[in-house]
Amino acid sequence: MRNIATFDCYRTLVDFDLESATRAILGERFAEYEVDEQKFNNDAKAIRFHAVVDEYRPYREVLRRTLRSVMLLHGLAYTDEDGEALIEAVKGFQPFPEVPPALRRLREGGFALAIISNSEDDLISYSVDNIGVEFDHVVTAEQAGAYKPLPQAFEHLMSVIGRKPDEIVHVAQGWDYDIIPTKRYPGMQRVWVNRYRQPGSAAYRPYDEIFDLAPLPALLGV
Repeated sequence: MRNIATFDCYRTLVDFDLESATRAILGERFAEYEVDEQKFNNDAKAIRFHAVVDEYRPYREVLRRTLRSVMLLHGLAYTDEDGEALIEAVKGFQPFPEVPPALRRLREGGFALAIISNSEDDLISYSVDNIGVEFDHVVTAEQAGAYKPLPQAFEHLMSVIGRKPDEIVHVAQGWDYDIIPTKRYPGMQRVWVNRYRQPGSAAYRPYDEIFDLAPLPALLGV
């Protein structure tokens, strides 16, 4: 029986809006140097992905290095204050409005709840507090010594929660970080929270697709 749901946190439960935070920090410089903001954000996403599949380093360092690299790519001078401002912004990111009620309904329906996040223990604590719902397990890349999509991250999660893939419902927005890599675990029920209306792929089915968390309790029968 599946009675535990595991969740990606950033962009699944929490509105992890790095783009707006970066604009708040660098907006005047974007204008001054005529930076293409969409290209800047796309480059940052690619650099961040490469950073987390390299050797493990704390997520704060991933954020700093990614910002520094993408600013250099676009001709902007990076300062330590820029990196610290981005980390401070992450601490304040809030849950999507439908998330706390959906999670509470799952708990009331008998589900245990777990987070598996590409974060570190200190940073994720802010998001958990902001969500305001109790989780049975909060698993981070810091604990695993590896980031999703690497197998070590998911294997550490399953070790911590003591469940096999066919006993887990994994819920995530991240196509590349979560949905693609969990295809390797037969029997795992996967729910793609396609908040940004991205194209999926039949190659990675079976998965359920929803567009926010509100339908999840009914999907899981509670």
